[in-house]
Amino acid sequence: MPSLPVISASDAVRALQRLGFIVVRQRGSHIILRKGSQGCAVPNHREIKTGTLAGLLKQGGVSISDFINALSS
Repeated sequence: MPSLPVISASDAVRALQRLGFIVVRQRGSHIILRKGSQGCAVPNHREIKTGTLAGLLKQGGVSISDFINALSS
């Protein structure tokens, strides 16, 4: 299992959009994305810690390998 990198919120949102998620709204410092019935909230920070990133990927039902592939493409 590959380890998660420390990335910015804009990189995380861009990768999730490549996986089919759509930005629904933003309130304060959280960006809400949705794909069908799955959804996740990305904190709009300069750096997202790996534990937070792992939690939002689990919330959105995205595997770590799929996310890393979407980051690199």
